Amino acid sequence: MPTAVIAIFDVGKTNKKLFLFDEQYRMVYEKSAKFIETVDEDGDACENLESLRLSVFDSLREVFHLKEFDIKAINFSTYGASFVYLDEQGNPLTPLYNYLKAYPPALSQEFYNTYGGETAFANATASPVLGSLNSGMQLYRIKKERPELFAKIKFALHLPQYLSYLITGIPAADITSIGCHTNLWDFKKNEYHDWVSREGIREKLPAVIPGDEVLPASFPGNNYSVGAGLHDSSAALIPYLINFHEPFILISTGTWCISLNPFNQLPLTAEELQQDCLCYMSFEGKPVKASRLFAGYEHEQQVKRIEEHFTDASAHYRNIQFDADIVGRLSKKDLLAAEAINLQESRFGKRDLSSFSTGEEAYHQLILDIIAQQQFSTQLVLQCTAVKRIFVDGGFSRNTIYMNLLAASFPGMEVFAASMAQATAVGTALAIHKAWNKKSLPGDIIELKYYAGSQEVSL
Repeated sequence: MPTAVIAIFDVGKTNKKLFLFDEQYRMVYEKSAKFIETVDEDGDACENLESLRLSVFDSLREVFHLKEFDIKAINFSTYGASFVYLDEQGNPLTPLYNYLKAYPPALSQEFYNTYGGETAFANATASPVLGSLNSGMQLYRIKKERPELFAKIKFALHLPQYLSYLITGIPAADITSIGCHTNLWDFKKNEYHDWVSREGIREKLPAVIPGDEVLPASFPGNNYSVGAGLHDSSAALIPYLINFHEPFILISTGTWCISLNPFNQLPLTAEELQQDCLCYMSFEGKPVKASRLFAGYEHEQQVKRIEEHFTDASAHYRNIQFDADIVGRLSKKDLLAAEAINLQESRFGKRDLSSFSTGEEAYHQLILDIIAQQQFSTQLVLQCTAVKRIFVDGGFSRNTIYMNLLAASFPGMEVFAASMAQATAVGTALAIHKAWNKKSLPGDIIELKYYAGSQEVSL
């Protein structure tokens, strides 16, 4: 008898993964891929959309041929702020532009001058001014700079919904993607912002499909249902909302370290927006206050720098264990400790690596510098709430130096590493639980490891 499973495509900037989960949400299959980036018409690096499309089809054909599994449903989670622009025939018209692509300052100024100024607009849309990372601004740019292309766009789909479209042929929008710093959604009115209609963009956005609803499949296979897809940060929150009811913050770590507080209902202030705070949207359509830190990317770049300086193997720094003595020594002689926190870059980039006696010492300093940023970033969404618990999932949850230093940074909190590292994928599966799974929602899918603030470390 084949095992009933749900297939989840979890597409990050770096890793693209396919998981199969059984009805108890145990992972029973995993496949991972990485693609070489391509470039857009300006020579800027971007996702290879064709490789991604073919990988989805090839991976599905592969798992449909596995006799031990019966695929009941498919869903998708991906990084946000990326639109696929489809023509009348459903074919992509452009590359998948990178959300880090530089945005023309004059065009940005024109937009905000037209629609009430940066502060008021950012407050209404819960979106700091982020250029291309505000995905609605990508559409505005196409309209203004390339009107012939804009006229050809039948639908603009965020990346999760494009992957769903590949399997269903049904264009859809999803509130978690619309609500993630896109400049599209008016959080005060709970509808698209007026500018979206005024600029003729609303008609290119398909109907919103609720996060727990499914669509029929057109891709050959079994009789299975397909979710419309979710933004990864919102998906990562779902298992925690299901399992824990006391107020908590989730720090979802990857390329970005995002502190999500679903128990902070206070409107964003101008100061919070300036510090890169924003609101995400839960799959149930509720605002989630969040702060962001580009710490995973910073970690990756600085580890390369340490490796080159100390001529260590690339895998060496994955398993370094927390050493309180090293932290104590570094804290005493840190000449940059009094510097104000800069959320855009850690202090480590300014440090002279020759001042460290070993790579391990330099690596501890890197994590100390990242934690200084993380404490400041998380505190932004923590204040004025009753939160007493911090959960960490993703890559940094397995980093004992990061976890010990985080616990030391929040001595009044209970700090836990979540051993369910695939929270995003599991959350994406849980969102459409009722459509494929007759068993009750699981209450024990997250294993936690508690980190006590060390007596030996004071930060």
